[in-house]
Amino acid sequence: MKIVLFYHSLISDWNHGNAHFLRGVCSSLLHKGHDVIVYEPRGGWSLTSLLQEYGDKALTEFQVKFPHLNPNFYDPKDYDLKLMLEGADLVIVHEWNDADLVRAIGEYRLVRDFTLFFHDTHHRAVSAKVDMQQYDLRHYDGVLAFGNSLKEVYHQEQWHERVWTWHEAADLNTYYPIENKEYLGDVVWVGNWGDEERTQELHEFIIEPIKALKLKAKFYGVRYPQHAIDALKQAGIEYGGYLPASKVADTFSRYKTTIHVPRRFYRERLPGIPTIRPFEAMACKIPLLSAPWEDSEKLFTPGKDYLVAQNGQDMMILLAKVLTEPSFTNMMVTHAFQTVVSRHTCDHRAEELLEIYQECIAEKTKKGGLS
Repeated sequence: MKIVLFYHSLISDWNHGNAHFLRGVCSSLLHKGHDVIVYEPRGGWSLTSLLQEYGDKALTEFQVKFPHLNPNFYDPKDYDLKLMLEGADLVIVHEWNDADLVRAIGEYRLVRDFTLFFHDTHHRAVSAKVDMQQYDLRHYDGVLAFGNSLKEVYHQEQWHERVWTWHEAADLNTYYPIENKEYLGDVVWVGNWGDEERTQELHEFIIEPIKALKLKAKFYGVRYPQHAIDALKQAGIEYGGYLPASKVADTFSRYKTTIHVPRRFYRERLPGIPTIRPFEAMACKIPLLSAPWEDSEKLFTPGKDYLVAQNGQDMMILLAKVLTEPSFTNMMVTHAFQTVVSRHTCDHRAEELLEIYQECIAEKTKKGGLS
């Protein structure tokens, strides 16, 4: 089967966590024998930012780590859908694409028979509703939403009647346990500061507890304003800047625990969506602590896969626990790893995607034509 994907970037994971999942799913589909083509816009924001900050070595590292993945670049102002979609059976368009491209692919489907999905992995459906309303999904077979709460938004807003929940997951070829007893510190946090969506929470659940307990810690990520860097310095926390996905597993192995701090939109308006970081941490068998979030879909088991702190004081207690009780910590990371391996890998998601595709094909066959 020929699968064509339109995403912001396959190469760059600079402020683009979806690249982690995209790479894993593409790898799984290729392993299953499918022809997979990924298109990304030439001059995309994430890749441009990555090259400016990290240089050409970013391209070399990608090619070394993912030699089987070869993105195709297109000019956002001049592209040929007839050529790009030739022979396609399944087409997926990610929500981080220009609305004109989303509409054009939908309209092209009227003259070319393929199954077409829109893939949403962000909170813009609740944080930038006006922007999302610009997407014309009339000719799409359906939407792949990365959580049930996001699926419900699509139904409530009547953006599309056919929506499937398609969670993110861990790519076990990139995120896996590495035995390393020579620790560099106690706590590591991998995440972008971003748009002040969790500034207060980062202070309460990570920075202040680390400062109070005098732990050795390091932050990795991009888009850190000066006030954030100053706050880390005052707390005695080292700032490491951009960390390629290919180096996350090794980095996790050198610290004793990590912390998940959901952005406010996911905690308050899209409950049940963990985003990709917990999957990655559990796959690497690093103990995971979390600020409050509601696992309404029961993806994991609180207390067995990870620990939840209700406030900063709680977090200090839990940090002390995972750092001083190795038997409990080992039991938790083992349970979490088994949860991911048994239910939440990119191989699982590739199978789910193919099942959704077959469901659409069966329905079209039953109706005797295009949906």
